[in-house]
Amino acid sequence: MASNEFDDCNLFAPEKEVLEELCESEQEKKNEFNLNIKTSLISPNAIQFDAILSKIRDLLLEGHGEAIYEVGAGDGVDCGLNEDDLNASIATIQSICTQLNCDCNLLREKNVEKGKIAEFLLRMKIIEEDFFEVRVAVVGNVDAGKSTLLGVLTHGSLDDGRGTARLKLFRHKHEAETGRTSSVGNDILGFNSKGIIVNKPDPHSGTLDWTQICRDSSKVLTFIDLAGHEKYLKTTVFGMTGHAPDFCMLMIGANAGIVGMTKEHLGLALALNVPVFVVVTKIDMCPTNILQETMKLLMRILKSPGCRKIPVIVSSQDDVVVSATNFTSERICPIFQISNVTGENLDLLKCFLNLLSIRRDYAQDKPPIFQIDDTYSVPGVGTVVSGTTLQGIIQINDTLLLGPDGVGAFQPVPIKSIHRKRLPVKEVKAGQTASFSLKKIKRQDIRKGMVLVSRDLKAVATWEFDADVLVLHHPTTISARYQAMVHCGSLRQTATIVSMDKEHLRTGDKAVCRFRFIKGPEFIQKGTKMIFREGRTKAVGTITNLYGDIEGKASHNTRMSKQTKALMHHRAQTVNRRTIYNKPNLNIEKSDS
Repeated sequence: MASNEFDDCNLFAPEKEVLEELCESEQEKKNEFNLNIKTSLISPNAIQFDAILSKIRDLLLEGHGEAIYEVGAGDGVDCGLNEDDLNASIATIQSICTQLNCDCNLLREKNVEKGKIAEFLLRMKIIEEDFFEVRVAVVGNVDAGKSTLLGVLTHGSLDDGRGTARLKLFRHKHEAETGRTSSVGNDILGFNSKGIIVNKPDPHSGTLDWTQICRDSSKVLTFIDLAGHEKYLKTTVFGMTGHAPDFCMLMIGANAGIVGMTKEHLGLALALNVPVFVVVTKIDMCPTNILQETMKLLMRILKSPGCRKIPVIVSSQDDVVVSATNFTSERICPIFQISNVTGENLDLLKCFLNLLSIRRDYAQDKPPIFQIDDTYSVPGVGTVVSGTTLQGIIQINDTLLLGPDGVGAFQPVPIKSIHRKRLPVKEVKAGQTASFSLKKIKRQDIRKGMVLVSRDLKAVATWEFDADVLVLHHPTTISARYQAMVHCGSLRQTATIVSMDKEHLRTGDKAVCRFRFIKGPEFIQKGTKMIFREGRTKAVGTITNLYGDIEGKASHNTRMSKQTKALMHHRAQTVNRRTIYNKPNLNIEKSDS
């Protein structure tokens, strides 16, 4: 009887294979747990070493080639290592970095109760054609020192207090004469895998060799220098929407304070969901009490319900690391106080820029889309377009569709050559800016706002679209048939509100509005941010629905035919009046003869 009971129990016992799988899973959990304790890096076994290597590889992939790794922190409860254990852990990290072909650079060491914690910047060694790029838009009121700071950062020499540094960036003669930027300027700052700036201006001409900078860099920061004057606001808006910046650097002059277009530019960055950090300049010439008043007002604005930021004044290396690691995910807004003349705190700003990572994840496995933000006609080369790759991968000799033109059509265009930051490359990936030399196309047939798309997308130009709109400011009310300028990506065109789900819109109101382009159809996508502005009126929104060229074109043609009929009727009346007015003269002439 006992044996039968024993046999019955064996029926419900787990099989040997199941037991082995359970043991393996328990061992994996144990190994995974070992990664989370502070001593896991001191003398790891082979399984732990492979697990750590896999974890760091995943971190590098998530960070697009770079990551910040903490040694000695463990699970955050029991943290800190003594000197010997810390050195052993660092040796393990360096060995892993050697296998992954990346550099390991010490950012900071901090003392805790049970020893030390070290933070390292891990950055992949990238081949010369495959550096990764971070775009930073530079905004602020006129005379805040935007171009001067960029001249100091990119050329490595301090300013003399009279604006000499900014002369290296200006594109036009009138900009150098007035000291005011009127166009969208670009300059680059390169960091190698060790975090060292590689910009080396020519000792005679003072110019930068972009090709050499890109070859020596693992990361390239592209500064988009935007205009601060109010009359160039549309240029600034185009730079913020068309160039797709990852971050926004808001410049404030310590002596002038928050005046003019400062709030306007801050609101623009917040509306587009671009992370903002603030640089307060000219602290060498500003009295202490004025600087304190500027900082108090800045703190109050950043903490206001419209911003809801957490301002952090960066004054040490620890502040830089904490701000950079939490910048994209949190509501932190770092504030730097610098001087372009004395160089005070410039090293902290450079370290912060070195730690900035790519904010967006671009889809490289989708059919390519390239938005055009500028066109050129280069002698000996032909038509050249520049812009940003929104998705996919584009290679030399690919044939893409260029459009839409005035009637919404797309035409095939071959890619003759590709340049990134003046460096010839074979392909360009999603999220990267580039310039293309095109075959069989004239410059006058291309405009800003057009796109190069794959045939697989079967792109259709859009006349009308729906958008969820939030009115930021309007002096009176907005109703149907209201017209204003739409900024969406690199396109800029006047549109009319055809209909909306509310009778009137005022400041702070939200609504779903249907827009119709005035001049011609455009290529837009769902989910894209848009800005709707006219004079002091400002509204932001997200595109939700698109309406193809059939309905939109029909309504447009109907509207155009009505306009044409009215114009013909007006001309006919004018001709009749002239005929009636001239008849007496003709009769007099006949009678005289």
